[in-house]
Amino acid sequence: MATVDVHAHLSDHAFEHDIDDVISKAKEAGVAAALVVSESLSDFPLVLGLADRHPDFVLPCLGLHPVQPDSEAVDSFGQRSVTIKDYEEAEAVLEEHHHRLAAIGEIGLDFTPRVCRTPEEKEAQREVFSRQIKLAQKYDLPVNVHSRSAGIHAINLLKELGATKVLLHAFDGKASSALTGVESGFFFSVPASICRSPQKQKLVSRLPMSNLLLETDSPALAPEKMERNVPANISISCEHVAQIKKMSISEVKEITTQNAIRLFPTLAKLVHR
Repeated sequence: MATVDVHAHLSDHAFEHDIDDVISKAKEAGVAAALVVSESLSDFPLVLGLADRHPDFVLPCLGLHPVQPDSEAVDSFGQRSVTIKDYEEAEAVLEEHHHRLAAIGEIGLDFTPRVCRTPEEKEAQREVFSRQIKLAQKYDLPVNVHSRSAGIHAINLLKELGATKVLLHAFDGKASSALTGVESGFFFSVPASICRSPQKQKLVSRLPMSNLLLETDSPALAPEKMERNVPANISISCEHVAQIKKMSISEVKEITTQNAIRLFPTLAKLVHR
């Protein structure tokens, strides 16, 4: 059974010179497909273009991340919290391309203090997240969700809005919070950084295999800090889940890939080709 990377940023500038080679090596490593997510409106054409070039590997996901790039932002990271105006500018593009998408994403909440400083910014994030959840529901699409420092808040909002097709990627909250998402059928994906993250290891130990998927978040969350992550590293996620769950690697591949197809049905054509 092949593996699937359910959350990657392959349109990122970190791959601009060798993306074809990165995808080729991923295939050689047994990765059948990657769900490639956007963060900002400027990413949308890049993600769609990559899907056009690699239709046998890339499934596009479009959405607005709760943290947006901003060269004029006051912090040194050049980032700011998403605004309603950002969503209003992106909505027509999301509507136009919904039929091409495997999911709406990456969307969610990020209450990291350096980015989200005020109650008003938190409320704007909730509103943008809510509107994108409702858009996904309109077209019967899953959501690919970011929830840094806001895990239980994201889960509660998803449940409040009746979302059922949900992936919470690289969840950084408590296992007890994640289990409330499991009760609603939400899925949680495990990045390769699990090898250096006691929090991710504990999360995997507590969650049932029926709700686990594999991801890389490439180029972020690499096995080693400060290194570029790649989809081929999905094998590291798989190996550590197998160790924690006391299962064989082949069993983890089988279960997580079938889970991925359940949540993202368009994956079936790439996994089973």
